[in-house]
Amino acid sequence: MSEAMMAAASLYNDSRFFSPSEVRIRENKKRRAKIVRKQYITLISVVTAIIFAFFFFTFSLLSDAQSDTFVPEYKYYKTITVHTGDTISDIAVRYFDSDKYKNLDQYICEIEDINGLGDTSLVMAGEQLIIPYYSTEYK
Repeated sequence: MSEAMMAAASLYNDSRFFSPSEVRIRENKKRRAKIVRKQYITLISVVTAIIFAFFFFTFSLLSDAQSDTFVPEYKYYKTITVHTGDTISDIAVRYFDSDKYKNLDQYICEIEDINGLGDTSLVMAGEQLIIPYYSTEYK
């Protein structure tokens, strides 16, 4: 672009060379653009808030919250005395809770770990064993 054209373009953008009505029209366009921009930002904010509220309430209703009838169970330990002929398996069968353990072997392993027994699981009559159990009563 030549210097003469640059000078002419700069004069065209100079508000001193516009009529009052042209200045008013330009100012109104700027004001309307600013208003539209504010409205657009407000609309996006409102839509975002509505979407957030929708997801918040939907997922809060679908959460794994406990019901009013939920009764917690507590894990306790008690000491039992081994009688003649008892084995770890016999004792485990008596106190096993299928809701808390996958299988009987898992429960037997826990009894062995608590009492420091090896894989042989030999117990003698008169020995004291600590057995885990669950109760809804808080002690």
